[in-house]
Amino acid sequence: MKLSREQLSILLIQIRDDSDTRIEELASFSHFCGIALEQIRVLNVFDTAKCGEFSLDNIDAVLVGGSSEASVLEPERYPFVSEIQQLLLRCIAQRLPTFASCFGFQLAVLALGGKIVHQERDFEMGTLAISLTEQAEKDLLFASLPNPFIAVSVHRDSALSLPEGCVSLAYTKHCVHALKVSSAPFWASQFHPEVNRSILVQRLSQFREHYTQGDNHLQQVLSTAQETPHSNGLLHAFIDKVVLA
Repeated sequence: MKLSREQLSILLIQIRDDSDTRIEELASFSHFCGIALEQIRVLNVFDTAKCGEFSLDNIDAVLVGGSSEASVLEPERYPFVSEIQQLLLRCIAQRLPTFASCFGFQLAVLALGGKIVHQERDFEMGTLAISLTEQAEKDLLFASLPNPFIAVSVHRDSALSLPEGCVSLAYTKHCVHALKVSSAPFWASQFHPEVNRSILVQRLSQFREHYTQGDNHLQQVLSTAQETPHSNGLLHAFIDKVVLA
């Protein structure tokens, strides 16, 4: 067991091809976890697609980010999709503390035998009010959140239900938004705990052609975006209550 944050070694699995977004996402996880950049080892699967057997030695916790450039529903096009699933199953088997967001959430659902569906239109985008389940009231991380809480979520692919062995923690009318694996310290959220309002503005502006239907649509989403302090606090709590416990 580590004695302090300064001694931790964290693995961040990135699914980012754009160089600027790689840097921004790493900085965001560092900031909201309260972990120095040099303590985070990055495994970017666009550089290392064969990552299923990646060594987890001397790793205290694993984080998984999102992606605006790949889909979990296209494993033939993105071979790292199945490889990351193997790696996440190893994290679960080894009971290695893990928090996966967005793309990572979808990968976890698939790895555990669940199903992901695609929405071409009318998908969730922006800052959303997300509701907690009754199970969340007993969860180590989610019990302290208000119900509902506000979080950033931008995704075309969703889980409408969860596989066996998972506890549902949060949801919207569209989909499941958070899970915990019953047998391991493994959490995953469809929303982004590592993204706040200012980062959302930056990302949506950068990937506007991928997610929005033009500048008017973009401005409509951004004008209604709210701050997300409660969801952003989950990563700090994950380090405090799980990794350092």
